[in-house]
Amino acid sequence: MPTKQRKIRIGVVFGGQSSEHEVSLASARSVIRAMDPEKYEVVPIGITRAGAWLTGGDPMGLLRSGADAASLPRLGSLLAPDPTGEASAEIVQFVGGQGEKELSAHLSGRLDIIFPVLHGPMGEDGTMQGFLEFTGIPYVGSGVLGSAVSMDKGMMKDVFRARGLPVAPYLLVSRKQWEASYSEVQSEAERLLTYPMFAKPANMGSSVGVSKIHDPSEFATALDVAARYDRRLLIEQGMDARECECAVLGNDRPQASVVGEIVPGNEFYDYRAKYVDDNSEAIIPADIPDGLAQEIRQLAIEAFKAVDAAGMARVDFFVARDLSTAWLNEINTIPGFTRISMYPKLWEASGVPYPALIDRLVELALERHEDRKRNREDPGEVGGDLNV
Repeated sequence: MPTKQRKIRIGVVFGGQSSEHEVSLASARSVIRAMDPEKYEVVPIGITRAGAWLTGGDPMGLLRSGADAASLPRLGSLLAPDPTGEASAEIVQFVGGQGEKELSAHLSGRLDIIFPVLHGPMGEDGTMQGFLEFTGIPYVGSGVLGSAVSMDKGMMKDVFRARGLPVAPYLLVSRKQWEASYSEVQSEAERLLTYPMFAKPANMGSSVGVSKIHDPSEFATALDVAARYDRRLLIEQGMDARECECAVLGNDRPQASVVGEIVPGNEFYDYRAKYVDDNSEAIIPADIPDGLAQEIRQLAIEAFKAVDAAGMARVDFFVARDLSTAWLNEINTIPGFTRISMYPKLWEASGVPYPALIDRLVELALERHEDRKRNREDPGEVGGDLNV
């Protein structure tokens, strides 16, 4: 009789310190529900808004309850590095007290892989990915470079433009620049762009901190709102365009899904339109010519490769209303993962149901980890011994 294959022990990390904390909880609940219990043993790992790690018990319930930080267990956790490189890591618990961190017993078993379902800064921007690289454990999604470049919309657009990919006009300024000379920044924006414009924090997602600037009287307020969330501020040309999205799946040979369209119920696809007001419409596949859909799919793959993304990404586009042109808007390396989110819906429409999508993302994470292990970490015969 064949031996029953051991389940993959997968840590799903959610919550986090960004303004997208609630979105992360919703995404993680859907991811966990979609995981086949015959294949996976799920270990939920929550991160509070204050940055404490919660393991054991019901981290999701604690975070969803909205309990204030003082009432949460004084328990954190960290992933112990695995110097053997054997693709697993232990969770170590510690209990805080009087400024000390006292190590206690290990949780039973080891983790085989991490699925970070963290949106925004301190999760999607390369910080969590750098930590996971240090532990030596495989993880789903892009690495440090792809995550960091994709999170910063200014850097992302610079990379796209350098690769000859179509982007709408934009201006990047620092919060210090804005605070030092309001009029100078506004004059430069008006020289390069026309109204309406959009102001947004460069490092944020889910349209948090985004404002539409209809005329000069709204400019200062919009920049002030964006400056609450980041030190890098992006001012973009407003486009009278349709909003289309394409999902990408893969590592070095990525594939693109069908193209979908979002018809916002509000003036633009803001946070409320995405998560609060039930008045936006997703059209899958988008009602656009086949040739344009193929162009968008190819641009999505090129954008994915340009930032060195891995595993998954959702790529957003503006499409001219006369269907003559498509512009890249942005790439999201940890897209929303609720059952109504565009990323899983686009793949379902492309013949990959949600549970199979999870399986494929786990396979891609393990594949990328094996490739990473091929890198030499010592000079070896290249440099020989160093006399220091």
